[in-house]
Amino acid sequence: MELQAKIEEFKNYLKSMEDLRGSIALLDWDARVNMPKKGIEGRSDAIAYLSGEYFKMETSDKMREFVEYFEAQEGLDHITKAAVKNCRKNYDLSKKIPESRYIEFVKASSISGAAWEEAKEKSDFSIFQPHLQKMVDFKKEFVEYWGYEEDKYDTLLDIYEPGITVKKLDEVFGELKNELVDMLKKIARSSVKVSSECFKKSFPKKEQEEFSIFLLNKMEFDFNAGRLDESVHPFTTNFSNKDVRITSHYYENEFRSALFSAVHEGGHAIYEQDIPDSLRGTLLGTGASMGIHESQSRFYENIIGRSQHFWKYFYSEAIKRFSQFEEVSFEEFYKGINEVLPSLIRTEADELSYSIHVIIRYEIEKDLINGRVKVQDLPKVWNAKYKEYLGVEPSNDAEGVLQDVHWSDGSFGYFPSYALGNLYGAQFLNKLTKDIPNIFKDIEAGNLSTLHTWLKDNIHCYGAVYEPQELIKKVTGEELKAKYFIDYLKEKYGKIYNF
Repeated sequence: MELQAKIEEFKNYLKSMEDLRGSIALLDWDARVNMPKKGIEGRSDAIAYLSGEYFKMETSDKMREFVEYFEAQEGLDHITKAAVKNCRKNYDLSKKIPESRYIEFVKASSISGAAWEEAKEKSDFSIFQPHLQKMVDFKKEFVEYWGYEEDKYDTLLDIYEPGITVKKLDEVFGELKNELVDMLKKIARSSVKVSSECFKKSFPKKEQEEFSIFLLNKMEFDFNAGRLDESVHPFTTNFSNKDVRITSHYYENEFRSALFSAVHEGGHAIYEQDIPDSLRGTLLGTGASMGIHESQSRFYENIIGRSQHFWKYFYSEAIKRFSQFEEVSFEEFYKGINEVLPSLIRTEADELSYSIHVIIRYEIEKDLINGRVKVQDLPKVWNAKYKEYLGVEPSNDAEGVLQDVHWSDGSFGYFPSYALGNLYGAQFLNKLTKDIPNIFKDIEAGNLSTLHTWLKDNIHCYGAVYEPQELIKKVTGEELKAKYFIDYLKEKYGKIYNF
């Protein structure tokens, strides 16, 4: 009885932390969606204060007592065990950072985000450079507090993807990069011509937004537990499983951008909405990792949203809503959304070359954290890698080093999750098609419910109870393998480009 009472006390403490975290996320969402520019300093102070309160709870004597008490107990249920393990990890990470430094970091990251937006708008890296330098310096300082074994970057990777190391990523990304380069060469030699010009006409924002909402409803995104808004950079945030918000960005002369942003962010959001109420008060009511989260968004965006099966239903809907497509055949439409063309912008990259964009960022981040590259040299380093790997070179900072928001808040170690998400997603697909051989017939009929149910029952329902490598094995019976994604790409693009 004493143990059960202690568990309830522990859960109530964690519920308070979840409420505080949700409040911080709400302030951040409002800052990126609604807040006037002059509000940044006051908002930064508010976020910094609440973050400091969260930090205190995460590193309090009370938290230490909880963790030490439960670590000494036998017979704990697996959810409580996972919650204690998670709290221990976060306690150890946070306790090693002086509270004053953490609060300074949070405040600086908020100001940095605003500086990034201005720098991107003006395409001027010099505006963002001093703020980015602070973010890099903070993270290098934190790594020294936390400690590392083989590579400083390993410590940051483990925050987003527990168990992943530079050594492992160099191996996996090396294999993936070689296969991608080979496929890109075959496509370059192919006589098949694919064009996406039909998507570059004039598409009013309102009509794009309405179509995005239609797609999100078909995906079973719950608008009673979420909403769609607009921001500079599309993102998903949640304050609970009952309030999950996504944003998009609309370009009048590029139909695919907002469309696939909505599907991508919808994949993230559905994951969060599906997490069971029973995980409230555990801090486990979120995705298993950034990579697993990306597996869901990229699964919906690419494996489903760019498939022939998906568009056999949604193509006719697009024709009804957009007269611009009246003379575009299904084959032209399908091939057009799967055009492979090395480009500058990660979020606009085709499915096949996308991972190379991630690998470039991974290599730069490793060098930044290990002191092999200076912040002031980033535009030059960035441009050189794009020219070497993809054969393209940015003409300005906005389409180059300033295109992503992630570094503005110090999210170093996050980018590899995008490529890992591709690998996880393809492995989930392999299991899904074995469990439900006719799944694509449902999708062709516009029924995404069967797919959603499988994802919910096999992945979403566990929240962060299992670490990614445990989850992938639980769902598929195997450890993570790159072959499923490579095989998927070869089959799909081999048919499109006849190689």
